[in-house]
Amino acid sequence: MAHVSENGSEKKMAEGGNDAELLKEKANKYFKEKDYENAIKYYTEALELNPSNAIYYSNRSLAYLRTECYGYALADATKALEVDKNYIKGYYRRATSNMALGKFKAALKDYETVVRVRPNDKDARMKYQECNKIVKQKAFERAIASDETKKSVVDSLDIENMTIEDDYVGPKLEDSKVTLTFMKEMMDWFKDQKKLHRKCAYQILVQVKDVLSKLPSLVEITLKETEKITICGDTHGQYYDLLNIFKLNGLPSETNPYLFNGDFVDRGSFSVEVILTLFGFKLLYPDNFHLLRGNHETDNMNQMYGFEGEVKAKYTAQMFQLFSEVFQWLPLAQCINSKVLVMHGGLFSEDGVTLEDLRKIDRNRQPPDSGPMCDLLWSDPQPQNGRSISKRGVSCQFGPDVTERFLEQNKLDFIVRSHEVKAEGYEVTHSGKCITVFSAPNYCDQMGNKGAYIHLRGSDLKPEFHQFTAVPHPNVKPMAYANTLMQLGMM
Repeated sequence: MAHVSENGSEKKMAEGGNDAELLKEKANKYFKEKDYENAIKYYTEALELNPSNAIYYSNRSLAYLRTECYGYALADATKALEVDKNYIKGYYRRATSNMALGKFKAALKDYETVVRVRPNDKDARMKYQECNKIVKQKAFERAIASDETKKSVVDSLDIENMTIEDDYVGPKLEDSKVTLTFMKEMMDWFKDQKKLHRKCAYQILVQVKDVLSKLPSLVEITLKETEKITICGDTHGQYYDLLNIFKLNGLPSETNPYLFNGDFVDRGSFSVEVILTLFGFKLLYPDNFHLLRGNHETDNMNQMYGFEGEVKAKYTAQMFQLFSEVFQWLPLAQCINSKVLVMHGGLFSEDGVTLEDLRKIDRNRQPPDSGPMCDLLWSDPQPQNGRSISKRGVSCQFGPDVTERFLEQNKLDFIVRSHEVKAEGYEVTHSGKCITVFSAPNYCDQMGNKGAYIHLRGSDLKPEFHQFTAVPHPNVKPMAYANTLMQLGMM
């Protein structure tokens, strides 16, 4: 009898293995179609039947990478290596996850392993060298940063004496000032894929740094009964979709205020055009056009996801340094009528954070790995109560009870955040107390999502959602300027 039972269990295991393979094939099919959520679902089901298959973990890790769940991707790559320490793809996946999280030393260690095992693999050697270069560059930057005499790029610029060549026929600031005429000309100029003169770009950056540095970390505004504001989420270098927002909803003005909620740059390959347009409007309407910092207005992200490469390609490394300085002065949150709090990421890893705490944040820096500033830029809501480890590997995920307690303590009605792509362009969760808005439609030219923006009126502060779809753009692919490690690592 025992023998029969053994055969029976072996047969069952074999069937389970076959079923798992079928589920993996199904997941692969969804992955090829760029339906990553379903791919993750079926890889997960395959793993439930066969939890000791390194390939399933590795495949799910890649699907998580594509959906920017870097924390989960890292965990799966690590698990694949626990199951089979000789599984080379696992080291690749883990390295890519660590790169995405800006953990370059950890990534380098895994690339070293691959090169050691496969000394003739040209791709592995190239990745190792590229990663090594970044690690050395970071060490050099740290050494410079510790030098007390770190000066602003502004100190080394002589903008007044920069000459605008006679053959430049594009827009120019009028008496060094941004005007509505200049903004319209600049937007059309950019639309034709032409470059703003570097003198004008520097003028905008120096002036906007001055404006932003005078703002508090928590900006507080009041809408009158008759007024409304438009809140937009991530735009991620999708310039032609930004123009479409203005076409649908009207240009910014003193009577048509906007709030753009971070992640203006990276991924999309027209990030320079997006950010100079947004900064231009900030200068034109400083009290009616609002910008908050996202997790992509940071050096680590810009180095990996394209903005640094794009600025260097279109202008210079020095100009990127100035962008970096300006980003550090972007406010972190905005409170509307003392009732609605807007931030890029979300709420906090610990209870008890107050609006006063947000006012006190010293934001002129690269964000730390934990604490309120990090959470404002990085956290995400979750449907279940409590908090969990972040799918991104940074900050946390917070449940409806966390939202409820925070709102109650701070006498707020709801929060508006961005940071996550949503199929409909927006999502209402936590019983209406947590709203996500995302304004980059067909994100990265592949997600097929709608974009959205929100109208909030002073009379009732009830969110009114407006959806839109992607418009065509010139044939420059997303991530065209990204670090080669991210381009190859995401394949």
